[in-house]
Amino acid sequence: MRTPIVELIKTPEQFAAEQIINVKGWVRTKRQNKEIAFIAINDGSIIHNIQIIVDVPNFEEELLKKITTGSCISAIGILKESPASGQAHEIHATEIEIYGTADSEKYPLQKKGHSMEFLREIAHLRPRTNTFGAVFRIRHHMTFAVHKFFNDKGFFNIHSPIITGSDAEGAGAMFQVTTLDLNKVPRTKEGEVDYSEDFFGKETNLTVSGQLEAELAAMALGKVYTFGPTFRAENSNTARHLAEFWMIEPEVAFIEIDENMDLAEEFIKYLVKYALDHCSDDLEFLNKMVDKELISRLQAVIAHPFVRATYTEAVEILQKSGQKFEYPVEWGDDLHAEHERYLVEKHFEKPVILTDYPKGIKAFYMKQNDDGKTVRAMDVLFPKIGEIIGGSQREENLEKIREWITELNIPEEDLWWYLDTRRYGTAPHSGFGLGFERLMLFVTGMSNMRDVIPFPRTPQNAEF
Repeated sequence: MRTPIVELIKTPEQFAAEQIINVKGWVRTKRQNKEIAFIAINDGSIIHNIQIIVDVPNFEEELLKKITTGSCISAIGILKESPASGQAHEIHATEIEIYGTADSEKYPLQKKGHSMEFLREIAHLRPRTNTFGAVFRIRHHMTFAVHKFFNDKGFFNIHSPIITGSDAEGAGAMFQVTTLDLNKVPRTKEGEVDYSEDFFGKETNLTVSGQLEAELAAMALGKVYTFGPTFRAENSNTARHLAEFWMIEPEVAFIEIDENMDLAEEFIKYLVKYALDHCSDDLEFLNKMVDKELISRLQAVIAHPFVRATYTEAVEILQKSGQKFEYPVEWGDDLHAEHERYLVEKHFEKPVILTDYPKGIKAFYMKQNDDGKTVRAMDVLFPKIGEIIGGSQREENLEKIREWITELNIPEEDLWWYLDTRRYGTAPHSGFGLGFERLMLFVTGMSNMRDVIPFPRTPQNAEF
C-alpha cells in the first residue's frame, strides 16, 4: 500500500524502525555515481520531497537510465533515519517500478528558474513545480476554510445559477449563452435577434455574481452564502483580471451595515489564520522564494482591528496627502487601486473598511442614506491588493429601489422576481462579495491572478 510522503514527514512516529515503505511520485532530482543513486521524489501531498537511496549494483542499468526528472516511479524500500541535514528519513530502495518516463531533452521542467510567463504557457504541467504545488494546496485549504467558517456559523450554502438572464452588477461585460446557429441567426421584423427561438426563449449570459439569487434565499433561510464561478467578458490583460474567477457571497437577513462589516472582518481574519495554522510548510516556502514579507503581513492582519472610515474621510486624506497620483481624487469619483493602497499601506498601515460611498458610483441595490447622496456600501481594503471585499446593506424599501432602477433605465420587468422580495415580507439585510483569487493573491504573495487559479481564462487564452 502506498504511503503518502506527507505522512512520512509530518507523522514519522507512526512508522516502525526499518519498516518496509512504498512511495510513489514524480522525480524531482537524481544524482548517481557507480555505487549509489539519490532520487528525490514528490507526490504532491506536501512541498517536501522524500529521498530514495539506490544501491546501483543491485538494479538494472537500463532501468536506472530511464529514471529522469519528470518521470513517475514507485519505490519500495526500508525506511531509515537520514544522516543528511534537512530530512529526518530516507528510503533505501529494494524495488523500483517506472510508471512513466520523461524525455530529458523535451521535458519542459527539466531546469529550474522558469519565468511565470513561461509556466502559464504550460499550465497543464506547472502544478509539478514547488511554487504552484504550494499555491494550489493553499487554494484547497482556503476553499475548505470558507465552507467551514460559514457552516460553523449556521449559514446555508446556496448554489446560485451560472446561466442567468440578469446582470447583477450592471457591468455589461457578460458572456452570452446561446444555442442559436450563428450562421443563420433568426431575426424579428425589426431586425433584432429573435431570442424566442433560443434555448431559454430569452437572452442569457454567464453570471457575474450570485448575489441577487443569494438575497432571495436569505429572505427565507436567514443566513446563506454562495461560492462559485463568475464571469466577466472584459478584454483586459492586466495582472488583476480574469474572465473566469470565483466569488464568495454571503447574504444575511436582519443585519445592517455595522454587523456586515463585523462579519467581513471576522471572516477574512479567520481565513488568514487558517492559512497560517494549516499551510505553514507552503507559506514558509513562498515566504522564502516569492515574498519575504508574506508571513509577517499575514500575521499583522489578524493582530489588529481593521480601521473604519467613510469614503468622504478617505478622499480628504488623499487630497491632503501631498502624494502624486496617476488619477486625481475628487469627491464622487471611484477610488483606484493606487488610492486604496495608499490608505492601507501608507496612511493607516493596516486593513481599512471604507463606508458611505457616493450613490452615483454604486449599484442600484445598495441602501440609500438619509443625505440622499451616499449609500451604505463597504469596501475592505488590503495591502498589496486594494479592494478585497465589496458589500453593502441592501435597500429593502420597494419604492426607493424602484425609483433607482428607473433612474438607471433598468426595465422593471427584468427584475420582477427581485422586487417581489421587497413586496412580500421585506426585511433589512446585508451582504458582501469576496473575490477568491484576490484572497489567494494576498495569502500566497503571488502578484498575478493568473498564477493563483489552476487554469486561467483570459482574452485569447482557453487552451487547457
